[in-house]
Amino acid sequence: MRIERLMQDKGHEVVTIGPEASVADAARLLSERRIGAVLIVDEAGRPAGILSERDIVRELGRRGPACLDNPVKDMMTATLQSCRAADTLDEVLARMTEGRFRHMPVVDAEGVMTGVISIGDVVKARLGELAHERDALEGMVMGY
Repeated sequence: MRIERLMQDKGHEVVTIGPEASVADAARLLSERRIGAVLIVDEAGRPAGILSERDIVRELGRRGPACLDNPVKDMMTATLQSCRAADTLDEVLARMTEGRFRHMPVVDAEGVMTGVISIGDVVKARLGELAHERDALEGMVMGY
């Protein structure tokens, strides 16, 4: 299965925040939207970074609640890994596992974000594929 199929099921909504917003604002957004990461976009709407709930918790543990007043640009991961709609689930899952990150923007040929996927989205889709393959094999064995 390709990422484009996953995106058809999931949708293309991208939750973003500006680089000058406070970490507290980002944490509130994550909580309200019940998501694990928010994309940071520049004035032109291009991806500039990503901030996850894990990033926030790590800094809270290291520096305490004062870090919540900082702008997200100080805490975000600026080096983004992205994927394209034509990439396969296995390719993306391997990259996420190797890079030890859980969220990835989906971009088109011009680098414009068309969605965001999580490792949970990819695993769920892959498990669906495996269940479909299992059912097909059972059908062949049983003569259905």
